[in-house]
Amino acid sequence: MPKYVIEREIPGAGNLTAEELKAISQTSCGVLSNMGPQIQWVHSYVTGDKIYCVYNAPNEEVVREHAKQGGFPANAVSEVKAIIDPVTAE
Repeated sequence: MPKYVIEREIPGAGNLTAEELKAISQTSCGVLSNMGPQIQWVHSYVTGDKIYCVYNAPNEEVVREHAKQGGFPANAVSEVKAIIDPVTAE
């Protein structure tokens, strides 16, 4: 299944409390549950003013529908073409 990186512009994201992050996660999981197994949340990175999420999904439209249903921004959705890490250099 294709993998996507979603850039979400959320001013002050890095200052969200653990409770606020939990609520966002619960909302996302609720939408995912309703959408079925076709879309999977892998993990997210919270930075100063953005959250970068990694999802497995059949296409970009499903990723955007998740964002719409959850009330999350999806400012950029990019399909991952390859994954590299230090082992790639060996």
